[in-house]
Amino acid sequence: MATEGQFEYESVLCVKPEVNVYRIPPRASNRAIRAADWKLDAPDWTGRMRVTARGKVAYVKLEDKISGELFAQAPVEEYPGIAVETVSDSSRYFVLRIQDDNGK
Repeated sequence: MATEGQFEYESVLCVKPEVNVYRIPPRASNRAIRAADWKLDAPDWTGRMRVTARGKVAYVKLEDKISGELFAQAPVEEYPGIAVETVSDSSRYFVLRIQDDNGK
């Protein structure tokens, strides 16, 4: 039996051929996140970003720009929300919450 959303078409909303990913430390307080606190000259990963949609959920997918291999993805059910968060000092950068299969 098919589950809800299983047969829904996935459409590509946006492709950015080169994006940088930075590992940011856990928040120590409720203070807003600032991109200026990151090591912007030393990204932890560089690749392609594709934003797709299936049903009412968008997916931010980070992929290797040559092989297309998936590095990470984050489902975005609402914005603003848990998966995507703005930074206080830039409209160019944002925080993407990514969890592995173990919830880390």
